[in-house]
Amino acid sequence: KIYTKTGDNGETSLYFGERFFKSENIFDILGNLDELNSFLGLTYTSRSKDKKIKALVIKLQRELFNLGAVLATVKEKTALSEIQLYEGKVKELERHIDEIDKKLPVLKNFIIPSGDIKAVYFHVARAICRRVERNLVKEVKNNERTELIPIIKYINRLSDLLFVLARYSNKSSNEEEIVWGR
Repeated sequence: KIYTKTGDNGETSLYFGERFFKSENIFDILGNLDELNSFLGLTYTSRSKDKKIKALVIKLQRELFNLGAVLATVKEKTALSEIQLYEGKVKELERHIDEIDKKLPVLKNFIIPSGDIKAVYFHVARAICRRVERNLVKEVKNNERTELIPIIKYINRLSDLLFVLARYSNKSSNEEEIVWGR
């Protein structure tokens, strides 16, 4: 069965079975990661013509799913080797960012999230990603989880990648970026 009824009283468990209230920040992180991953799925569906971007989005979704599994292990049992892998993933994201960014006009102003629907999806995913980042920072700060800093870097860079993917989607669709102005 899909339902267990074990969470009906506002508690749930992480990977090793320890019970926690669902109001704990770690569940905000995991829920926001799930939301981000789901939204990337929507973005993937909308990118039907660009096979390279679709492959990248699927790869990111897999990484986010793995990240959720890593974060679902309790503090004392977190696999540091798994977390350290995100240092390398940061470099990989930076390569993708640089590769895509060099195809775009130089950005001199803030832009308003708009344009092609695919671009807007990437902007929404970026905003969700920033929420994940804020929750991670809160977890590090409030619960002394400094081992999560490589993951914060990864999520920070992921939001940068989502931003350039939004811009790239607009460029690919010949949509003009709307510059923010007062």
